[in-house]
Amino acid sequence: MIPPARNNSQVLTLEGHLEHITYVNPETQYTIAKMKTANLATAITVVGYLAGVKPGETLEVNGVWQTHPKYGQQLRIQSYAVTLPATLDGIRAYLESGIIKGIGPVLAGRLVKAFGANTLRVIENTPERLSDVEGVGVVKADMIAHAWRDHHVLRGLMQFLQSMGVQTSLCGKIYREYGQDAVDLIREDPYILAEDFPGAGFLIADTIARKQGTNTEEPQRVRACIIHLIMQNIDEGHTFAEEENLIARCENLFQISNDAVRRGIDELIEKKTIVAEPLKDQFSFRALYLRELYQAEIGLVNRLNALQSVPLESVDLNTQRISSEVHKKLAINLSSEQLEVLANIFAHRIAIITGGPGTGKTTLLRSISAIFETLGRQVALAAPTGRAARRLAEMTNRSAVTIHRLLGYNPTDGQFNRNQDYPLDADAVIIDEASMVDILLMYRLINAIPMTAALVLVGDVFQLPSVGPGSVLSDLIGSNRIAVFYLNKIFRQNTESQIIINAHKVRQGALTNLETSDHLDDGSDFYFIELHDPEQVAARVVRLCSIELPQKFDLDPIHDIQVLTPMHRGVVGTINLNTLLHQVLNPQPAMIETSGNTFKIGDKVMHLKNNYHKEVYNGDIGIIYRIDNQHTKLMVDYDGRTVTYDFDELNEITIAYAISVHKSQGSEYPAVIVPIMTQHHALLQRNLLYTAMTRGKKLVIIIGTQKALGMALKNDKPRHRLSNLASRLKLSLP
Repeated sequence: MIPPARNNSQVLTLEGHLEHITYVNPETQYTIAKMKTANLATAITVVGYLAGVKPGETLEVNGVWQTHPKYGQQLRIQSYAVTLPATLDGIRAYLESGIIKGIGPVLAGRLVKAFGANTLRVIENTPERLSDVEGVGVVKADMIAHAWRDHHVLRGLMQFLQSMGVQTSLCGKIYREYGQDAVDLIREDPYILAEDFPGAGFLIADTIARKQGTNTEEPQRVRACIIHLIMQNIDEGHTFAEEENLIARCENLFQISNDAVRRGIDELIEKKTIVAEPLKDQFSFRALYLRELYQAEIGLVNRLNALQSVPLESVDLNTQRISSEVHKKLAINLSSEQLEVLANIFAHRIAIITGGPGTGKTTLLRSISAIFETLGRQVALAAPTGRAARRLAEMTNRSAVTIHRLLGYNPTDGQFNRNQDYPLDADAVIIDEASMVDILLMYRLINAIPMTAALVLVGDVFQLPSVGPGSVLSDLIGSNRIAVFYLNKIFRQNTESQIIINAHKVRQGALTNLETSDHLDDGSDFYFIELHDPEQVAARVVRLCSIELPQKFDLDPIHDIQVLTPMHRGVVGTINLNTLLHQVLNPQPAMIETSGNTFKIGDKVMHLKNNYHKEVYNGDIGIIYRIDNQHTKLMVDYDGRTVTYDFDELNEITIAYAISVHKSQGSEYPAVIVPIMTQHHALLQRNLLYTAMTRGKKLVIIIGTQKALGMALKNDKPRHRLSNLASRLKLSLP
């Protein structure tokens, strides 16, 4: 029988026969399998990173017992080895099992008869001898040799990584990148991993290199460390790293002396991998850019200069004509403020419109499009994400696409078809949700704008900044060199919405002493429920989603309600809330499990990274409507459009009953629930709370503590992003 749970922390070694593989993720080689051992009556479940194993093989595994809340005890593998058979009967049975492609029962018998106990060594070391066996020619022998290598190389790579004491979750990706020579290539030059797998690749490479005796200040190690830390800065939203800060981090984290780091920086500058320039107003210090980001920042400034230097074509537009045309086309009566903004927008080559909810951004978007068309101008509408583009199309009743699609992005080579030499076929380009556009994408976009076209950027600068590097919209506004139109007035039809009123109070830091309400039936669209215990908050979130809101507001718990939380971990983080909501909102048995998720038909899921082949984007939310285990396919409905995933692509989606506030950008939901606790202190800031609240169209419920709310309101200093875009514009434009 299986040892009891109290032995969970004890590492033990077991040898057994691999009976069945339940699941394997080709990306990470995370595997769930059944293994039969001689001393246990029933097969045990083993989980962990296993590469290149097949049913029928004998494994020696080291691991610890863990108890899964649903599936009971499992052995979590820490390391393993495959034990090849030594007896003639064992070798014959091993080959007859079909483990090696091209060898069946008959041929297995012939090989064992010809080579005896040396059969496996012949296949591995001298496969050309196989052609001497009846029924095996040169071609067949070569095929068997390749099948043997393919089967064992991946396992060898996994075991090499384990022997070096590094994480093995990148094993599948490393194998696809380097093939059969992976171990030899990494032994010879571990830091190729840092180049090809930014982030975790450097840490793996450095661990391997140090184990192999690489000197702490080996030039290759120093250069890889510098690039790794610059990439970390980029991941945090910065466009460059401050040289002195980077030098200090190299010394503190990786024990590299200042002189060695400075030499490494000079070498990278000479190789044109990075660019260094004096920091503005701090000429004794330098900013270190990856060349691509430096070119994007410089190129964006130069292109903005060029566009704004082209004289505008004179048009016969005044507020009276604008009012008349908009009323005729849209049946809208514009306010005097809106008419003034519109008249001014058409007097600028580039314009920015910014404002909070309820201030008329949508009306202006529709009106601008209508006026451009009245003038005979071809208009292109786009947004950073698929969700935002769909919303833009619905608002304007016109075609709208993602910026990537507008620019003709080719996922095969990572290039954009539209550029300076092949600009867009448009007289005006309107970009919504512009606060989400990072420096690289804005550079690509500005390059594709025809010199005679107008560009209108629309966005709420108070929302969270882009996921990618830079704070472009904020920098453009802060430069005072682009025409900016601020919308501050809340229109009368919105003044009764507590969502909009309170969102503007958050912008001002004035949402204090909120009245606690536990009765969700007084006709309001905004509620604050005060609870201090995280477990109680989590339980109330589940009850709100499953019972209270469906009953009191006639909301569909899966389609209409979205939980938004600042963090992934913790009792009220996305991970735990998704586990609880999953059990209640979709209690049917699991149909497929991966290393991090259990999927069922009817589940709400979110796509995690842009997939331009499938035309589904980071943050898109859909519903699983079919799981085909026979053909290893899973189908998701994204607003009426079906996207099919192979089982080895399921790392691209995750359960989405609760998602992070960052992932909600560019989206709107009928109802949102926002747990906010002091445990979130690391991320509690005013623009995060504001972004979460403005995602709700009809209902917003904040649940947590007044103290946490106050912490968020007081923190009006979002993490500063290192960027020189605004200062470059100030210095370069007349």
